Amino acid sequence: MAKRRKVSNLLGLAVLSTVSARPMHPYEMAALMRARGKERDMDIKWGSLYTVVGNLEKHGFLAVEGSVREGARPERTVYRITDAGTRELADWVRELITVPDRDVPRFEAGLSVLGALAPDEVTGLLRRRLDTMERQIAGDEAALAAETEVPRIFLIEEEYDLAIRRAEAAWVRGFLAEIEDGTLPGLDLWRAFHRTGEMPPEIAALAERGAPEE
Repeated sequence: MAKRRKVSNLLGLAVLSTVSARPMHPYEMAALMRARGKERDMDIKWGSLYTVVGNLEKHGFLAVEGSVREGARPERTVYRITDAGTRELADWVRELITVPDRDVPRFEAGLSVLGALAPDEVTGLLRRRLDTMERQIAGDEAALAAETEVPRIFLIEEEYDLAIRRAEAAWVRGFLAEIEDGTLPGLDLWRAFHRTGEMPPEIAALAERGAPEE
């Protein structure tokens, strides 16, 4: 089970990782994280950056190193990671790698209520999704292959992301094939529901499972 952290926003993890290289001010942190495509790795709300930095300082994970002024820009506070911040960063990474955590993605949420749409419409939607995924995967594979000078360890999250998306694309292809060739179990009941507007008794009985008793 994931532990409760004093700063649980994943943006805090990204900040600690970025500042572990050297002290910097929040604007510089954001610029570096954007340049590295960090928002592809985790859900980042950039508007909360200063709040997260403040919370990291409040709990002793960051400390003020000083301030800088560049030209006519306002003075900016420079932060460094503390020993406690270095320990927190390492512990957080260990947890993320070790402890499975089922964050429900949007696609899985949609699949859970897929019966609301007719099979033929679902087929068209999944085909569009698959076409988009295949284009994106091909582009990202080419980009990854072009990174010949970057050590693999610094691209490992992109490899993982590609592997997950390839697996999802393979699953979508298989599911589409089952609908299109008529081998998907329950397909006739699904079609009947959308043809008549009435819930088949077999599905209605399943839907009542777990319903509270009167």
